[in-house]
Amino acid sequence: MSRATDSGRVEVEPWDLLVVGGGTAGIVAAKTAARLGARAVLAEEHRTGGDCLWTGCVPSKSLLAAADVAAAARGGGRFGIDVGEVRVDLARVMDHVQSAIRHIEPHDSPASIEEVGASVLEGRVRLTGPTSAEVRHPDGTSTPLRFRHAVLATGAAPAIPSIPGIEDVDVLTSDTVWDLRADPGRLVVLGGGAIGCELGQGFARLGVDVTVVEGADRLLPAEDPAAAAAVTRALVADGVDVRTGAAVERVRPAHGSGAGPGPGVLLLEGGAEVPFDRLLVAVGRRPRTDDLGLDAAGVQVDDRGYVRVDDRLTTTNPRIRAAGDLTGHAQLTHVAGSHGSLAASNAVLGLRRRVDPVVPRVTYTQPEVAAVGVGTAGERDDIRVVRLPHLDVDRAVAEGRTDGFTALALDGKGRLVGATVVAPRAGEMLAELTAAIRRGDRPRDLGGVIHPYPAWSDGPWNAALVEVRAQLEKPLPQRATRALVRTRRWWSDRRA
Repeated sequence: MSRATDSGRVEVEPWDLLVVGGGTAGIVAAKTAARLGARAVLAEEHRTGGDCLWTGCVPSKSLLAAADVAAAARGGGRFGIDVGEVRVDLARVMDHVQSAIRHIEPHDSPASIEEVGASVLEGRVRLTGPTSAEVRHPDGTSTPLRFRHAVLATGAAPAIPSIPGIEDVDVLTSDTVWDLRADPGRLVVLGGGAIGCELGQGFARLGVDVTVVEGADRLLPAEDPAAAAAVTRALVADGVDVRTGAAVERVRPAHGSGAGPGPGVLLLEGGAEVPFDRLLVAVGRRPRTDDLGLDAAGVQVDDRGYVRVDDRLTTTNPRIRAAGDLTGHAQLTHVAGSHGSLAASNAVLGLRRRVDPVVPRVTYTQPEVAAVGVGTAGERDDIRVVRLPHLDVDRAVAEGRTDGFTALALDGKGRLVGATVVAPRAGEMLAELTAAIRRGDRPRDLGGVIHPYPAWSDGPWNAALVEVRAQLEKPLPQRATRALVRTRRWWSDRRA
């Protein structure tokens, strides 16, 4: 039987599954395989838990929780509650962030993986053939491995754009921003996607002077424009200077050449200048596929460096699958976990399950933007969109947070195929809509479910009821229901 020895070396009997990478996809893959009875080993170069635990979901949402408290305290006056000056200690905020990480860390630890029967090795993996690999350990030794199947799950890292002069500035990324312990001064966030908007608004609410620069003509360019507009209004209200529609041509360090912590200036198209003390780059992520030995294993990548996979997550080597951020699928923790499970079970059980095409996503600004399925930006020949402003949601009115909406996308047969929700708890509201889309529900199915009142879920529910009423008011259904009422009236009178 293959096993990890006390020295960290592994016997050469083939493993049923080798998992490369200890982030969400890798951990789920290794645990899934072990629970299915397979001999599985996970190799991780740095630390298990991946970006989600250490630099992504957990720290960012912990920071945003603190930012929400600060914003609520400042905004208490609109409810008749005055708290005076709000003072933020960024070091203590970061202590809260690290406390959340420490609390969750055991769930992603090597011990938790080994507890279900998988083995864990520390080191960097390089594939040496279609079914072989080598693990290089921190002490300089190496261990050869053979495997029947493998799952690549090495994730992605923040991308640094090729802008002249940026190499002369010690930029912050979503990996390194958690090292801040004091107000960074003028913080410029380069990138107006989900990460840039979340961190930009979060730090602004914590009292930092923030500018967000996005080359596209609006923030959140992948989302419904109305959703992007709501987030922009929120960021501006929180004091963020939002600059859109002008690409960065050059970064000019303030103190000549040589990397340093700042300050500097962004030079934009058209001549505008944006000075900064620290520059946070959030323009996307690149797959971690360098030095994995992919060529030796017959695993191909696309022109962006992502591992090529089919809809069953199989690479160009049928013995090797890939899951998580290195595949080009949505770079979301819940996608990584789902795909890690699918890849592992397909590998060790010989299944042919396909990835689920219905993928929810959430931008955790305030308000949150949650979306799934077909976009709701506007009508198309085959898509109709139903919108409900949250001025018509009583819970939103009660909380004074009506700058949001629910939009439902319906196909030609009236089935739910997409949705966008903008609300303080839009992420929680989206799960019901995601399930409805997967089932092929129509608005009447959603509208027929009793919902608690008052709740934020009134948004999707009432949007569905808007469509149900519209259908009932069409001439043919209306004539039919009126005829039925007349018939029932006649029958009732006759029996009286």
